[in-house]
Amino acid sequence: MEVHQLRYFCAVAETGNFTRAAEREQVAQPSLSQQIMKLEEELAVRLFDRLGRSVRLTDMGQMFLPRARAILNEMRTAKEEVAQRQSSVSGPVSVGVIPTIAPYFMPTRIASFSRKYPEAHMTVVEDVTVRLMDRLRGGLLDLTIMALPARGHDLEVFPLRTERLFAILPKGHRLAKKRSLVMKDLKEEPFLLLRDDHCFRETSIEICKRARIMPQVIFESGQFSSILGMVSAGLGVSIVPEMALEQRADCTFVLIADEKASRTIGAATLKGHFMNRVQKAFLNHLLASAQEPAH
Repeated sequence: MEVHQLRYFCAVAETGNFTRAAEREQVAQPSLSQQIMKLEEELAVRLFDRLGRSVRLTDMGQMFLPRARAILNEMRTAKEEVAQRQSSVSGPVSVGVIPTIAPYFMPTRIASFSRKYPEAHMTVVEDVTVRLMDRLRGGLLDLTIMALPARGHDLEVFPLRTERLFAILPKGHRLAKKRSLVMKDLKEEPFLLLRDDHCFRETSIEICKRARIMPQVIFESGQFSSILGMVSAGLGVSIVPEMALEQRADCTFVLIADEKASRTIGAATLKGHFMNRVQKAFLNHLLASAQEPAH
């Protein structure tokens, strides 16, 4: 059993496709497939059901996956512990961030960290929470930044900041000049929300449920920028976190005064995951700068 075979196996399990796994591992697809077959022959079990262009773990594959990940994580940790002996704060930091945080919270913090530690090599992945968690547990990320609470007993969580939520209204809306509103004020309004795979959609729906209203969702998007454009055109209303506020001539942001109309964001790492000097430095940098303005 070879280390690269375990890597290829985990890549196929996480992507559900031999071609995408080969692209991620930067290896030719036939070579990756051959190594998976050799691994199956050595184990004397079939790890995947081949379903046309996609694959699915067999029961034996599902049992083997956490073992393979643990071996890869142990090897990665061993390498990092050796690198820890270096006196300078240098080396790689892999960070995952959800889309409703990345463009607002991260740029200034990454820039200031890079100025302070020029030998640090930052890699930032923007994706939805579920996929970031897969990458974190697969050893592809050192930490993630997302909305809390985080699901999983295997996570160590570091709260960063709590922010208020705001309604976005077209400029001429009847409530646009108010300093604050409650969700019941928007009971009859059409809503424009993020797609289901975005955790901030869950936050928005929960606020509506607490106010005992059922939002009429007429538009869904993967980006706040698209929603802002639709609100500006007068097609409906939406909800954004405080860090996403911006000066616009065509729409207005009004504070939602409902109890618990807020979200907390934080960083998460795997419990027991060894963090080298540069990764610890970045986490500490986030904790120290979290209360500073996002922009």
